[in-house]
Amino acid sequence: MGQDPGWRRHMVSTIGVGPGDAVLDIAAGTGSITRLLQNQGASVISLDQSRHMLRRAVARGATGVVATAEALPFPDARFDAVTFGYLLRYVTDVGECMSEVIRVVRPGGRVGMVEFGRPGGLWRGPWWAYTRLVLPIAGLLAGEGWYRVGRFLGSSIDDFADRHPPPRLAALWEDAGLVDVGYARLSLGGGLVMWGRRPAYPGSDN
Repeated sequence: MGQDPGWRRHMVSTIGVGPGDAVLDIAAGTGSITRLLQNQGASVISLDQSRHMLRRAVARGATGVVATAEALPFPDARFDAVTFGYLLRYVTDVGECMSEVIRVVRPGGRVGMVEFGRPGGLWRGPWWAYTRLVLPIAGLLAGEGWYRVGRFLGSSIDDFADRHPPPRLAALWEDAGLVDVGYARLSLGGGLVMWGRRPAYPGSDN
């Protein structure tokens, strides 16, 4: 329903990227987060496992790298910040993936995430109907395989929300080595933005 651009902008604002920062955008897709980071003056590498998706991002000015989040082809402490959107639902082990993400962030650097959430209370029913009925129909109208995507998303979102509610996910980030981990549930809980920082000194909260 057009909410996710606002979630992405919110995430970028939480990590405080500025001119000259080196940023890795994982699961960059066509580069929507990449472009927001570039607008802040950052030098961005867009990484995705889909060469087809990255081709569109590169055509819009991105520097593309084809790889997976579980095996990043970069040295330790390479980036001032790392961002990703809609990634952790697809990795085998969230904790191991976060450890690999943190590995390439310099001490004091930041990590930011955008993901689907799940509304609670009175909004749970309408959300279920939207993800199980409206999204597949919208995908059918969009064509090019989007019907399958629409059918898949609802159950994928719910499964991740059951296994990794925000407090548990934040704890995984902390176990992987981040501090100052916080999150915001946006659009009645339909969007989740999370952020954290790698300590400036090993074993400290500073």
